[in-house]
Amino acid sequence: MHKSLGDYFLTTGGFVVRAAVYVGLLAPVVIVIASSLTAGRVLRFPPDGLSLRWYYAAVTDDAFMNAFWVSTKLATIATIISLVIGLAASFAVARRDIPGKTLLLGLALSPLVIPMVVIGLGLLQSLVWLRLNQSILGLVLGHVLITLPYVVRTLLAGLVHFDQNLEFAAMNLRASPLRVLSRITLPILAPTVMSAAVFAFVTSFGNITLSIFLGNGGQTTLPVQIFTYVEQSFEPIIAAVSSLVVFGTVGLLLVVEWLFGMSKTV
Repeated sequence: MHKSLGDYFLTTGGFVVRAAVYVGLLAPVVIVIASSLTAGRVLRFPPDGLSLRWYYAAVTDDAFMNAFWVSTKLATIATIISLVIGLAASFAVARRDIPGKTLLLGLALSPLVIPMVVIGLGLLQSLVWLRLNQSILGLVLGHVLITLPYVVRTLLAGLVHFDQNLEFAAMNLRASPLRVLSRITLPILAPTVMSAAVFAFVTSFGNITLSIFLGNGGQTTLPVQIFTYVEQSFEPIIAAVSSLVVFGTVGLLLVVEWLFGMSKTV
């Protein structure tokens, strides 16, 4: 009886902790979305009435829309490059006994532990020396650097659970390496690759530190534009833009879950 009572308290305590974590994570999002629906001209919670006027203002504002497309294109390019490099690096680390493999893996994952300000400052100095500072190429290189660790880590997790016997069986049936890769390996790893792509895209899209260091006036990303606008104004358009980003991110995750799902991952 005593054990059952203890289990009850443990279960209840676990539920309370989980509920507190969820509330802490969701409360800021709920407040931002609610504030974006205000009919007033000042960002506040609770909102002064309900209106969609600030959403209309957000999607018709040239500065925010231009910044949105810059962030989207930048995140897409960085994600594609990170996937190409990450796939090659992950296969090399997981399936080859190459010299310095541990060092290479540590270098690939190092941006996860190095402060973003340090990375930004180092990249800025390097790009100035290469005369690539304040260029779209320098911005892409910086975003590839910070997205690559998520890609490599995710792909390595998928390769650990990959059954290589499927590839061996295909090769025994005289399938070429390219055919094995295109018909066996990549289709099975598709959910893992998509998860890595989502991590990379979201990380690049939401980054502000590197974008401040490496961007310029003609290549302002959406997080930088939001940060700059907040310094000058408290209009609810900021909440509307942030809410649209949240809706877009949730929509992207739902699409990925629908197409691949946790049950379909390797």
